[in-house]
Amino acid sequence: MKRILVIGGSRYFGKSLVTRLRDTGDDVMVLNRGSSAPPPGVGRLLADRDDEAGLRTALGRRDFDVVVDQVCYTPLQAAVARRVFAGRTGRYVMTSTMEVYDPATLPAGSGPRTAPGLPVVPVAEGDLDLTRPPFRYRQEPAPAPGDTLAQGQAQAYAEGKRRAEAVFLHGTHEPNESLEPTGPLPPPFPFVSVRTAHVLGGGRAEFTGRLAHYVRRIAAGIPVDVHAAPYGTSFIHHLEMADFLDWTVRQTFTGPVNAASHGAPDVLELCATIAERLGRRPHHRVVEAGADASPFSFDRAYAMDNGRATALGFAFGRVADWLPGAVTETVLATG
Repeated sequence: MKRILVIGGSRYFGKSLVTRLRDTGDDVMVLNRGSSAPPPGVGRLLADRDDEAGLRTALGRRDFDVVVDQVCYTPLQAAVARRVFAGRTGRYVMTSTMEVYDPATLPAGSGPRTAPGLPVVPVAEGDLDLTRPPFRYRQEPAPAPGDTLAQGQAQAYAEGKRRAEAVFLHGTHEPNESLEPTGPLPPPFPFVSVRTAHVLGGGRAEFTGRLAHYVRRIAAGIPVDVHAAPYGTSFIHHLEMADFLDWTVRQTFTGPVNAASHGAPDVLELCATIAERLGRRPHHRVVEAGADASPFSFDRAYAMDNGRATALGFAFGRVADWLPGAVTETVLATG
């Protein structure tokens, strides 16, 4: 039996993870601000993770075998967690995102690139260099000039996750010091960043509404906005994501790991699957270069290599096998 703290864990695959851990016989606690009660048999700590003093008070003298951090979005949150949980946990698992690889949100000259005319190669964990601390990581990322609202939000989210991972790996200065880090510091605990693919399934539980966006448009005969030549991307079922985190809790590896089902359909294949389930014909509208398209339509390489997790022993499913059922759930939830 492990003593496990889940930060967040009140919805979607985080909620499924908590019940899995409990049902396995682990001693599970969740930490949140009180927005929702945990399931029966799970303890709860009330605290605002951004309030370092309050977080320390809520934890008291508790320590854990594993902390699973479902809701770390900024380097400031990572810095607080790194300080507070030093000496309190045997392992720290941060739920990150495939957006950290997104070349559209990375500074010029960094991150994975696909040269014109070369085949697209899914990105592996080592394609993102986080070996150096990011400069000015106390400054929250801001949209670049000329970005649309959606582009700016995507940039802020991706950069926040990148910087959070880097802070866990390399350390941060104490408050009131200069903004520039003085040098890398080793993590105070074994650290894992789980870079999740786009999570789908669960009907109404899929709170982002991205799959529902397609179901509604295709059912109504409204064109879906796509790029002229969309690239495939990575997905994972919400229950598989919970299984993956549960499995990760019981392993000993460290560092980044990609979590994605096998297969990388593009937006046209996604529309075709949805249309088949609806008995409708999909309609598409090609957007201009640089313009926003529908969710999961990408004009750049955007798929992950899941080879590390597979080699470590996790058996992923295939998108083609679970996507039709996920679409059916969404149809029922939106009908």
